Amino acid sequence: MKRRRWLSAGRCIGGVAVALVMAAGAWGIDVDQVPANKRSSSGLHLTAVEAAAMKAQLGDRVLMIDIRSRAEAMFVGMASAVDFLVPLLDFPEFWEWSDQNNEYVLQANPRFVRDIEERLQAKGLTKNDPVILICRSGVRSNAASGLLADMGFAQAYTVIDGFEGDVARDGEHKGQRVVNGWKNAKLPWTYRLEKAKMYLAPL
Repeated sequence: MKRRRWLSAGRCIGGVAVALVMAAGAWGIDVDQVPANKRSSSGLHLTAVEAAAMKAQLGDRVLMIDIRSRAEAMFVGMASAVDFLVPLLDFPEFWEWSDQNNEYVLQANPRFVRDIEERLQAKGLTKNDPVILICRSGVRSNAASGLLADMGFAQAYTVIDGFEGDVARDGEHKGQRVVNGWKNAKLPWTYRLEKAKMYLAPL
């Protein structure tokens, strides 16, 4: 199946972009359009605009998972189309600082794959059905989709520009996440979290 080329938020956003993607009828983009650090071994890549269109068209036949930390969902907001929050990595009970990375340490969720399987079952889906994974900017979802593919998930998609998008390399907004991503594409999102979607188990 021929993959479509990347629709950037700056060129075609919101409902117009979603309508164009739905009309195209094919999911995913050419791997040569994906930055090297965001190429998943699953081979399945979507932009935020495509992910919104796929979820809108397929509805409950696709599972959309936010894999960011619970703090990100609470303070940065969450895509309205997401079915569940299942962190791939999250902050430990006692926060630790990494001098090497100049950031707080995140710990892996040891139940991540099992958590996804349980949520598929709750929706009446199987590992053969599409799963869309979204993080901040497409790096964690790249790793997560590859992990799921290794564990037998047939259609594990990564959203390559994520919820917040990539950092501008130059210009007035250099260093800010204004390039692409769910928010910058003006796709529906909210600060109002639904308990039924949240991850409540301790890591």
